[in-house]
Amino acid sequence: VQLQASGGGLVRAGGSLRLSCAASGRRLSSYTMGWFRQAPGKEREFVAAVATGGNTYYAESVKGRFTISRDNAKNTVRLQMNSLKPEDTAVYYCWGSTGREYWGQETQVTVSS
Repeated sequence: VQLQASGGGLVRAGGSLRLSCAASGRRLSSYTMGWFRQAPGKEREFVAAVATGGNTYYAESVKGRFTISRDNAKNTVRLQMNSLKPEDTAVYYCWGSTGREYWGQETQVTVSS
Protein backbone atom coordinates (compact mmCIF):
# COMPACT_ATOMS: atom_id res chain seq x y z
CA VAL A 1 0.00 0.00 0.00
CA GLN A 2 1.16 3.56 -0.74
CA LEU A 3 0.24 6.26 1.76
CA GLN A 4 0.14 9.92 0.79
CA ALA A 5 -0.09 12.49 3.58
CA SER A 6 -1.30 16.04 3.09
CA GLY A 7 -2.76 18.97 4.98
CA GLY A 8 0.20 20.29 6.91
CA GLY A 9 1.08 23.94 7.08
CA LEU A 10 1.77 26.93 9.26
CA VAL A 11 -0.76 27.95 11.88
CA ARG A 12 -0.79 30.11 14.98
CA ALA A 13 -1.08 28.62 18.42
CA GLY A 14 -4.70 27.81 19.17
CA GLY A 15 -5.48 27.18 15.54
CA SER A 16 -6.49 24.03 13.73
CA LEU A 17 -5.26 21.86 10.90
CA ARG A 18 -6.54 18.65 9.37
CA LEU A 19 -4.16 16.07 8.03
CA SER A 20 -5.27 13.49 5.51
CA CYS A 21 -3.71 10.21 4.49
CA ALA A 22 -4.88 8.72 1.23
CA ALA A 23 -4.05 5.15 0.39
CA SER A 24 -3.61 3.48 -2.93
CA GLY A 25 -2.91 -0.09 -3.84
CA ARG A 26 -4.87 -1.64 -1.00
CA ARG A 27 -8.06 -1.10 0.90
CA LEU A 28 -7.45 0.51 4.28
CA SER A 29 -10.31 -1.30 5.97
CA SER A 30 -7.99 -4.13 7.03
CA TYR A 31 -5.27 -1.84 8.38
CA THR A 32 -4.74 -0.25 11.74
CA MET A 33 -3.94 3.33 10.75
CA GLY A 34 -2.25 6.10 12.61
CA TRP A 35 -0.02 9.11 12.78
CA PHE A 36 3.43 9.61 14.19
CA ARG A 37 5.49 12.77 14.40
CA GLN A 38 9.08 13.79 14.75
CA ALA A 39 10.21 17.16 16.02
CA PRO A 40 13.70 18.51 15.31
CA GLY A 41 16.25 16.80 17.50
CA LYS A 42 13.72 14.34 18.90
CA GLU A 43 12.77 10.77 18.21
CA ARG A 44 9.70 9.84 16.25
CA GLU A 45 6.70 9.47 18.56
CA PHE A 46 3.21 8.03 18.39
CA VAL A 47 0.36 10.52 18.02
CA ALA A 48 -2.86 8.63 17.33
CA ALA A 49 -4.21 5.43 15.83
CA VAL A 50 -7.51 3.94 14.78
CA ALA A 51 -8.03 0.21 14.68
CA THR A 52 -9.98 -1.69 12.05
CA GLY A 53 -12.98 -1.84 14.37
CA GLY A 54 -12.89 1.89 14.99
CA ASN A 55 -11.27 2.02 18.42
CA THR A 56 -9.02 5.03 18.75
CA TYR A 57 -5.83 5.61 20.71
CA TYR A 58 -4.02 8.85 21.48
CA ALA A 59 -0.81 10.05 23.00
CA GLU A 60 -1.45 11.80 26.29
CA SER A 61 -0.05 15.02 24.88
CA VAL A 62 -2.80 15.27 22.23
CA LYS A 63 -5.81 13.78 24.02
CA GLY A 64 -8.79 16.09 23.88
CA ARG A 65 -7.26 18.16 21.09
CA PHE A 66 -6.70 15.72 18.21
CA THR A 67 -9.23 13.39 16.64
CA ILE A 68 -8.37 10.55 14.30
CA SER A 69 -10.98 9.10 11.97
CA ARG A 70 -11.11 6.73 9.06
CA ASP A 71 -13.28 6.71 5.96
CA ASN A 72 -12.95 3.25 4.50
CA ALA A 73 -15.17 4.15 1.55
CA LYS A 74 -12.72 6.90 0.55
CA ASN A 75 -9.68 4.90 1.63
CA THR A 76 -8.60 7.83 3.78
CA VAL A 77 -7.57 8.51 7.35
CA ARG A 78 -7.74 11.99 8.84
CA LEU A 79 -6.27 13.70 11.87
CA GLN A 80 -8.17 16.77 13.03
CA MET A 81 -5.85 18.87 15.17
CA ASN A 82 -7.38 21.60 17.30
CA SER A 83 -5.95 23.93 19.92
CA LEU A 84 -2.52 23.51 18.39
CA LYS A 85 0.52 24.35 20.47
CA PRO A 86 4.06 25.26 19.41
CA GLU A 87 5.19 21.90 20.77
CA ASP A 88 3.03 20.19 18.15
CA THR A 89 5.47 21.47 15.54
CA ALA A 90 6.90 18.44 13.79
CA VAL A 91 6.98 16.38 10.66
CA TYR A 92 3.92 14.14 10.71
CA TYR A 93 3.91 10.67 9.18
CA CYS A 94 0.97 8.55 8.17
CA TRP A 95 1.33 4.92 9.24
CA GLY A 96 -0.50 1.72 8.56
CA SER A 97 -0.15 -1.79 9.85
CA THR A 98 -1.44 -5.28 9.30
CA GLY A 99 1.44 -6.61 11.33
CA ARG A 100 3.70 -5.39 8.58
CA GLU A 101 4.19 -1.65 8.82
CA TYR A 102 3.83 0.94 6.09
CA TRP A 103 4.96 4.55 6.25
CA GLY A 104 3.72 7.39 4.12
CA GLN A 105 5.39 10.60 3.09
CA GLU A 106 5.67 13.25 5.74
CA THR A 107 3.84 16.51 6.01
CA GLN A 108 5.19 19.47 7.97
CA VAL A 109 3.17 21.09 10.72
CA THR A 110 4.46 24.34 12.16
CA VAL A 111 2.71 26.09 15.02
CA SER A 112 3.86 29.61 15.80
CA SER A 113 3.51 31.15 19.23
